[in-house]
Formats: sequence, C-alpha cells, structure tokens
Amino acid sequence: MNDQIAIPCVVMRGGTSRGPFFLASDLPADPRARDAVLLSVMGGGHDLGIDGIGGGNAVINKVAIIGPASVPGADVDYLFAQVRVREGIVDTSPNCGNMLAAVGPFAIETGLVAAVADRTQVRIHNVNTGKLIDATVSTPGGRVTYEGDARIDGVPGTAAPIELSFPNAAGARTGRLLPTGQPVDRIEGIDVTCIDAAMPVMLVRAADLGWTGREAPSEFADSGFRARLENLRIEAGRRMGFPNSASMVIPKPVLIAPATDATLHTRYFMPHDCHSALAVTGAVAIATACVTSGTIAAEIVGPLAPPVPITLAHPSGQLVVRLEPGPVARVQRTARRIFQGHVFARRAHVPHSILAA
Repeated sequence: MNDQIAIPCVVMRGGTSRGPFFLASDLPADPRARDAVLLSVMGGGHDLGIDGIGGGNAVINKVAIIGPASVPGADVDYLFAQVRVREGIVDTSPNCGNMLAAVGPFAIETGLVAAVADRTQVRIHNVNTGKLIDATVSTPGGRVTYEGDARIDGVPGTAAPIELSFPNAAGARTGRLLPTGQPVDRIEGIDVTCIDAAMPVMLVRAADLGWTGREAPSEFADSGFRARLENLRIEAGRRMGFPNSASMVIPKPVLIAPATDATLHTRYFMPHDCHSALAVTGAVAIATACVTSGTIAAEIVGPLAPPVPITLAHPSGQLVVRLEPGPVARVQRTARRIFQGHVFARRAHVPHSILAA
C-alpha cells in the first residue's frame, strides 16, 4: 500500500479509558521491537502524540495486546501498555482495569472465545501481574452487544454492562498486600499507606498535603505540589520494591479524604496527572485499604468488612467496588468498539536491527 508498516487494529473504549487493541500475533514478539512499533503508532516524542493516534492525556494513551491464554484456567492473555508519549516510554508494569472492560468483547469478536447465549464469561490472564480476572459480557443470541442501560460516571450515555471480578487481587505486583510490611509508613513527615491490590498505590490524606480531595484535576497544576508528590511516590516505590519507580507509572499516588455522600473522596494520579475519573485497579486497591486494619483509609472510614460496597467519589462522579468474602472485588463497567482497520507505524521508527534480532 505504501512504505509504512500496516498493522490490524481496533480502537475501543474500556470504562473511562480508550486505546488501540491488537492481537499479539500482529505485533513483533520481541519487546524492544513491539515497544518501538507502539511508540510510532501512538505518536511518541510529542506531548500530544501528534504523529500518531495517542493524545494529550494518559487515559487515551493506553494499549491492549490480546492473545491465546498462556496459563491453565484462562481464556486469553491480556498485556497492558501505558504509553508515555511525551517521554517516549512504554510501561508494561501495571494492569489497567478500565481497558480490561473491553478485553472480553474484543476476545469474543476476534474468535478467541466462543460466545454463549445471554452472557459470556471470559477469564482473562493479565500478563502484567499474573492475576486472573473474570469479565461477564452481554451476548444475547451469542453476539456481543454494546447497547444497554448501564451508566458509569465519566462516560456519556448508557451501554451494556460488563462485570469485572477480581479474585485474590492482593499482591498484584509485589506478592504482598502491604509491601512494606506495615499499614502506615512515614515519608518526609507525611503518613502514607502503601498497598498492592490489583494495583500498587500510595494513599495520602489530602489534608496532609493542603488539599480537600474535592478539587478538579486542573487545580493540581502547581509544580511545587507535583514535585513533592513525586518525591513521596518515588520513595514509596523504593520501599515497595520498585527501585526504578521514577521511570515507572507505579506506584500510583492517591489523595483520599472523608466523604458524606460516599465512602471516600479520591483524587487518583497516573502518576503525574490527576485522573478525570478513577482507575478500576486503583479503585480495587483503595477499597481494599478501607477494610484493611491500620491503613489511613481504614482510619478515615471506620470499621468495615466484606461483604460491603465501597463508594469512591472522583472528579466525574462515583465508582462502586463491591467487596465480597473470598476475597473478591466486583466492579461494573461498560465498553464500546469504536473503529477497526489498520494503523501505520513508520519504518524509520523501528530499526531494522531490532526487527531482525
């Protein structure tokens, strides 16, 4: 067709995130070549991703790579990549629960999973963390449907519900619920909780950093605050077992505050920009902290134990995590297939030496 590399691609919204979905077989197997291709198609090297299909916000600079399951008991593999277009970095250290919502529909429509009448359960192996997650997708008549009555804050309109179930989410990256061995650490005079459940996060009382936890994301533009939060995050990451967290998007920093119309107010950072809503995996971690004795979240909300709904207020509304014995965390999301075709990578961005290696 032309002198570029054409790659089959489907753009999907998953929860409050959006990005391209690829079959693993359509991308290079070598991680270096794969990442070079992803940076090219997303527009790496520019803060708006102007030469690709990325954008100026982390929630639309996400990639899902789907393939046949590589572990027993799973239906598909899902590798998530956070593309930091400004810095030209592809980070596969975290999972993404919002993009996860679109994995089930994508897997069914590409023939990796056979649909059944009414609803189809897809067991997803998240390659990033090694965890298994169940997605229940609406498939009336054996076909994926995207239209429905479910509404999630942060997305206009309604769509078919997709239930995500996270069993045994603790220790997703570190192998421990409390990676530092204690529910509260003190860093630079600030109490933080370092917890790993679906996503490693660092929880901080908003008031301890001079905030209410109800601010709009744009209000966190102050460079002094951002530098202080990043210093806390890097040290928390070191204590959690991530010595190079400065170059990673984990742990994610989260400001929390008391709420009257929810369990907690939250402001979630990715890790530098404040999320316009809330990450699903981050929500699971925050909710788990609410029922974990001694954490700063538990101190704010008081005694709670599963089964219990945890309602987390965020800039676009609320997200509910239902904690059940097991332990299991359940979250309702929606998804939509937006575009399918080919996306093009520039050959100059993918050195022949890498492709040939």
